[in-house]
Amino acid sequence: MFLLRRRKPGVVILVLIVLMVSGGELWAGDVASFVDLGFSEDGKIYMFAQYGVDEHTLRPWAELYIVDVDSNDFVPGGRISYRNDKPVALGQDGSAALLRIVSHNTGIIRKYRTNFMRQGIPLFISLEDIRNLSGQTINFRDFEHSVYYSASLESMLYGGGPSTKSSFHIFFNSLNGKGVKKTYNVGNPGIKRNGVTTYSIKKVIVNPERTSMILVIEMTVLNGSGADIRYMVEAIRL
Repeated sequence: MFLLRRRKPGVVILVLIVLMVSGGELWAGDVASFVDLGFSEDGKIYMFAQYGVDEHTLRPWAELYIVDVDSNDFVPGGRISYRNDKPVALGQDGSAALLRIVSHNTGIIRKYRTNFMRQGIPLFISLEDIRNLSGQTINFRDFEHSVYYSASLESMLYGGGPSTKSSFHIFFNSLNGKGVKKTYNVGNPGIKRNGVTTYSIKKVIVNPERTSMILVIEMTVLNGSGADIRYMVEAIRL
């Protein structure tokens, strides 16, 4: 980032602002952008996407996901990916790949009646970099409906180097104003994901009716020369 400061006519001093990152090291890899694409009217379906630019080829990419909230799984055909065959131009961020994947899959979007105008209401957003931690506990509240929530993420790492695999699960609790407590086990610890080294809960959203909740999970994924940041979600029917 650069800051321009004018001291007198015709003289411009360029001040370089150095972005400091965790541990003083630059992040090697590409970081995906997460996009909330909304719930269906009944809250039973949730759609999201992620997009970015490949670090090595500079080709833009995008992935579209449609999730059945009740089963916490993808609907049939609900995992769609796109990779462009040409690199981005200077200054582009890869968002054109997102527009392309959405515009070319309107059929399945209409089928599951997801609504771009029904994006999630955020209850929690993490501003911390916790990629080096093996676990995470968050507490947050839905102030409008007086419900308290707690989520504890535990991850397991297997192997090392190129053969690294990992899994995770989340213990999730809610407590409403009447003292009614509910407990959920979220995620499947039996699924071992290749190359994933860490997980963290980056965002929690609900549909307007408070019947469905989405936990946005950030993953650190080894790519051979460094690590990429990718996203997935866990869905809870409240």
